[in-house]
Amino acid sequence: QVQLVESGGGLVQPGGSLRLSCAASGFASDNVAIGWFRQAPGKEREGVSCISSGDATTNYADSVKGRFTISRDNAKKTVYLQMNSLKPEDTAVYYCAARATSWGRCALSSTWYPDWGQGTQVTVSS
Repeated sequence: QVQLVESGGGLVQPGGSLRLSCAASGFASDNVAIGWFRQAPGKEREGVSCISSGDATTNYADSVKGRFTISRDNAKKTVYLQMNSLKPEDTAVYYCAARATSWGRCALSSTWYPDWGQGTQVTVSS
């Protein structure tokens, strides 16, 4: 059974940093693409970043480029989202999502991912 568990959310001041983790289990291999999404109150869910299987091609939303970094540790079956220079508009519930695929890219479209975690709250406020 596939399971995704996010952790690392919390309250941080503007300009601060957080690192989110997404621990994946239940997949038959490491050929899994992972995406990070977020949803703020009253807004649609948006893609933040994703990382492919294999050579770990990455993709970022324009709003987070240069501030967020996605990485993966296949030995730990965990994907990380390092978030720096956080802004109040980054406040949202952050979700990780997964798709088993050997395709060397990933997508920032929520409909591409069949498996989802429960989310972790990130609040950026002074």
